[in-house]
Amino acid sequence: MICVAIGRSRHKHMKAEHRHLAEQGANMVELRVDYVAGRVNLKRLLADRPENCEVIITCRRKEDGGKWNGTEETRLMILREAIAEGVDYVDIEEDIAAAIPRFGKTKRIISYHNFRNTPENLRDLHTRMSQLDPDIIKIATTANDPHDNLRILELMQESEIPTVGMCMGDIGTPSRILSQKFRSPYTYATFHHERTLAPGLLSYKQMSEIYRYESIGPNTAVYGVIADPVGHSLSPHIHNAAFGEMGIDAVYCPFRVPSDSLDQFMRDAPRLGIRGLSVTIPHKEAISRHLSKVDAAVKSIAAVNTVVFDGSDTIGYNTDYNAAMMCIEQMLGTAGANPSPVKNKRVLVLGAGGVARPIVYGIKSRGGLVTIASRTKRRSDRLAKAFDCKAVDWDARQRVTCDVLVNCTPLGMHPNVDVSPVNKTFLKPTMLVFDTVYNPESTLLIKDARSRNCQVATGVEMFIKQAELQFLVFTGKKAPTDLMREVLLKAIGPVRY
Repeated sequence: MICVAIGRSRHKHMKAEHRHLAEQGANMVELRVDYVAGRVNLKRLLADRPENCEVIITCRRKEDGGKWNGTEETRLMILREAIAEGVDYVDIEEDIAAAIPRFGKTKRIISYHNFRNTPENLRDLHTRMSQLDPDIIKIATTANDPHDNLRILELMQESEIPTVGMCMGDIGTPSRILSQKFRSPYTYATFHHERTLAPGLLSYKQMSEIYRYESIGPNTAVYGVIADPVGHSLSPHIHNAAFGEMGIDAVYCPFRVPSDSLDQFMRDAPRLGIRGLSVTIPHKEAISRHLSKVDAAVKSIAAVNTVVFDGSDTIGYNTDYNAAMMCIEQMLGTAGANPSPVKNKRVLVLGAGGVARPIVYGIKSRGGLVTIASRTKRRSDRLAKAFDCKAVDWDARQRVTCDVLVNCTPLGMHPNVDVSPVNKTFLKPTMLVFDTVYNPESTLLIKDARSRNCQVATGVEMFIKQAELQFLVFTGKKAPTDLMREVLLKAIGPVRY
């Protein structure tokens, strides 16, 4: 169950959002009365409240992440009044639990908040709170390491008293999404993603529509993307939509994993129920030390973007190069043809990072003639040496004669949409221009290429193709490609050129 936290300064706005959420199917709300400006009128807030939508009354102090600026005596009086009014739940911090006695049918949520870290003594804390006559124990801490998620999730799973646990911050997002898998009675969301009431809190719409939280259970398989940062990733949108469409009991989560946390995260993965991972910056190369097997392409590319946990094996794949080659070959002729339509084509690759490496491998393996230019010449030289091709200075890129131009840099990516890696005049009608940037789909480079009558392939197509291949590796099933494309385009915006 999802509890939606509502924090508004006016009673009528709080009541209106409560009604709206109930109409949308929400079964529980938390009314954060510490947000109310002026005197709190509980009778007004609770009058004519929607049926089948339980209510938690919370009045949070500033030191616990709230906005209450009145006296402590008044705050305790509000909590006692909520119990007298017969509210479903009242949230009571552990240090005041003795001052708020049980009465009537109102259930007691005994809560603890820590905005600095996740304490090492979590179980001792939980044991102490269990002595305070709780119906539910709530522990909200701050994740400074991905391992904190596993600690809080397993605490909930092992508890005899119903426990709601979550790690705040973007590292802690998986603890919110996976809480029901680990026996939490509910989790928290906010009314709207632009009005978050706690660090890392997702909106009701995100939790219900993207992550399909209500369908998650103990046997739900977990997939995800590991990156740092990870908040920009749209992979959860498309993979979760595909799982839902195919009726697969799985959820796909964003895992922010800093480089120094990768080893511990990979040890934690089986305990989290993880079956597969998409891998991106900065882990594509470092992940290799955790693999027991790799496919043939990975050995040459030396970079992994997909990991599958299969029994005792951890297997690495790279779907980027096949996806990119499918995009290029389809525009030049026929994907998978022998010989490839890429053979003997002069290809200028801009960039020498994790995106460029599998594309250079794919082009070279199909007989293309590659020249690399990146803003760091040392990286260009290193990549060129690895695949026996040519490197030039970044400033010389527009003096290279090419049949195919591939942009593997982030130039043109949202929000810097008015930037292109080459001048418009460099583009010729005989060229195929392929931009791996997918947000926006119509980058300035793509717009300029179309205006010069070039053939174009967009990052959206590559993104969908690599996700389609990942889905196949994850599930053994063909992905609903059209749905994935539709979801991606909706997520990045409606404008297409």
